[in-house]
Amino acid sequence: MTRKAYFPQELGRVEGGFRIMASLNRVMLIGNLGSEPEMRFTPNGNPVTSFRVATNRVYTTAEGERKQETEWFTVVAWNKLAEQCNQFLSKGRLVYAEGRLRTRTWEGQDGQKHYRTEIIASRVTFLDRQAAAPLPEEGVGEAEAEAEVGESEPEDIPF
Repeated sequence: MTRKAYFPQELGRVEGGFRIMASLNRVMLIGNLGSEPEMRFTPNGNPVTSFRVATNRVYTTAEGERKQETEWFTVVAWNKLAEQCNQFLSKGRLVYAEGRLRTRTWEGQDGQKHYRTEIIASRVTFLDRQAAAPLPEEGVGEAEAEAEVGESEPEDIPF
């Protein structure tokens, strides 16, 4: 099957009986870590790190009262990015996280269906000055970043 590139002006038109529609699943957050990152390993040995990010919205009500809302997000990083997040992030750090939304569904022991929406990170940037090293996307070569971050062995993890 040959694929054809579509341009924005073509989206929504009908071709071959099918409507061409655009789709995008992308999230960008800037916020502070609410707790220490937690790194685990899959049965295949792939590292996965999850951490919570808080974003704040400050606004003024119609009565002139200033209010602040906080939203919490769970961010999940895999493989090399997971190792870097685990090594360099800590509670309170300012972070930029970019990725896609994924909702997991499972049935609890009580028979209830549970849902959790997470951000699967494709990029994480440490925004505060305390960060020890930039990620490869920020201009460091892959080989240099690997040398800085190093490889973690499961037996090296203290928990």
